[in-house]
Amino acid sequence: MSIVTISNLNKSFQLEDGQLQVLSDVNINIEEGQIISIIGGSGCGKSTLLRILTGLDTAYQGEVLFEGKPITKPSREKGMIFQDHRLLPWLTAADNIRFSLPENEPNKEEIIQKNLELVGLKGFEKAYPKELSGGMAQRVAVARALANQPKILLLDEPFGALDAITKINLQDELLSIWNKKPITMVLVTHDIDEAIYLGHKVLVMTPRPGRIKGVHTVELNVPRSRTGSDFVEIKDIVFKEFFGASQTPFVYSI
Repeated sequence: MSIVTISNLNKSFQLEDGQLQVLSDVNINIEEGQIISIIGGSGCGKSTLLRILTGLDTAYQGEVLFEGKPITKPSREKGMIFQDHRLLPWLTAADNIRFSLPENEPNKEEIIQKNLELVGLKGFEKAYPKELSGGMAQRVAVARALANQPKILLLDEPFGALDAITKINLQDELLSIWNKKPITMVLVTHDIDEAIYLGHKVLVMTPRPGRIKGVHTVELNVPRSRTGSDFVEIKDIVFKEFFGASQTPFVYSI
């Protein structure tokens, strides 16, 4: 069952000297419960695509549907995680999550504890962002996004600012969270290894204007290995397509 349907999506920005085309004829169907990785170079429209999916940008041509209905504004059904954690520095980890919850939510403390435990931060409820490592702060951001029980989680290069070891650990943590709670995820990244390791499908975008150049199903054993022959084979295919010359747009059903 498709949770997201994108049809003939085109997006441009008005500049002083004319129009800048960012997305061109993008067509995607995303099935519920999948992790979809979208990979592309800087400026290809990946983050713009996520903003459209969250409802932060509605000035486009084409159709973008969430559960069969047009996306017209942000909602708690769509969680967002950015490259930086964006925690409020004057609030503790628990209070940052509490701040994101509806005022009339009767089970706030239970939700906070449950989600901190889910990301491995039980016992850090009273810690302020400055007292947490970059990886721990990003875990709080994940817990905050999950606290509202979204139907889809949108991740905009969520581990791009972290060191390599922390990044690998958080990738494993994200898969662990998905195994416990198989929520639909759309991950934007420029890291081919990350896209393959986390994704059930990998979409490759062309340089600006962004089009869907290719899609690849990732069939790896669980737990996944970054060094196995299957991983290396998929990486080689995606790498060649990513850096290839062809920019012919395709329509894919995921």
